[in-house]
Amino acid sequence: MLRISGTAESHVGLVRENNEDSAFVGPFCMLVADGVGGGAAGEVASATTAYAVCATALLRTEEDPAAVLRDGVRLAQEQVLAGVMADPSRAGMATTLTAVVTDGVRFTLAHLGDSRGFLISGGELTRLTRDHTYVQDLLDEGRLNPAEVADHPWRNVVMRTVNGDPGAGPDLIDLSLTAGDRILLASDGLTDLVDERELARTITRRSDDDAVAALVAAALARGGRDNITCVLATIVEGPRVSADGTLYGAVRDPENVVDLGAARTESA
Repeated sequence: MLRISGTAESHVGLVRENNEDSAFVGPFCMLVADGVGGGAAGEVASATTAYAVCATALLRTEEDPAAVLRDGVRLAQEQVLAGVMADPSRAGMATTLTAVVTDGVRFTLAHLGDSRGFLISGGELTRLTRDHTYVQDLLDEGRLNPAEVADHPWRNVVMRTVNGDPGAGPDLIDLSLTAGDRILLASDGLTDLVDERELARTITRRSDDDAVAALVAAALARGGRDNITCVLATIVEGPRVSADGTLYGAVRDPENVVDLGAARTESA
């Protein structure tokens, strides 16, 4: 069977006071969530979403990954809404989410927002996700030149997020992966400062651990104006292992998660 073997780093950057990004890497799930809202508790939105999705995946390791992700995102939406209802000062909190889940054979990617997912296979890097942003809509409609994106005043306007709307689901993309393929998930704190050519060059020349460290260092060297989160994993073949994993960023603090008991098996 196939599984995910990777690492991550989540750095506050050089400008922000706190880290609103969250990430997770385990044998059956990897994800990044970039909180939106600053004072409106972006770190709570990202941590709650990351926890809801990875906990759902860990409880259902042998189920259809698309169904797991669909349900995980639905739970995350419900929990973000519950967080606002419990504390109205959080109104407006939201988060991006880019996640990959596997049952050991099938892989599915879920995406909401402007964090990005990439496949590195055969020495080539391919972007898997489309940004859910106002600027991307303008690009798709031919109303904006790519060279104008960096300076556009609305470049950070995200159109789809985990924001407490239980009916808002993610893009779901089935991935055909084999052993040796690599997946990169990153918040825009990395991809705004490190272009795809440098991503590809760095990853193809280094191990996962070294590549993550080098990419975060590159973003910091260019100003680190946002939180920076980078998740990189290699698909490996081997026996089924325990469904554990590692948390990064805001989700490491359980106080940021609205309800640690929200994810349950269907029989619970």
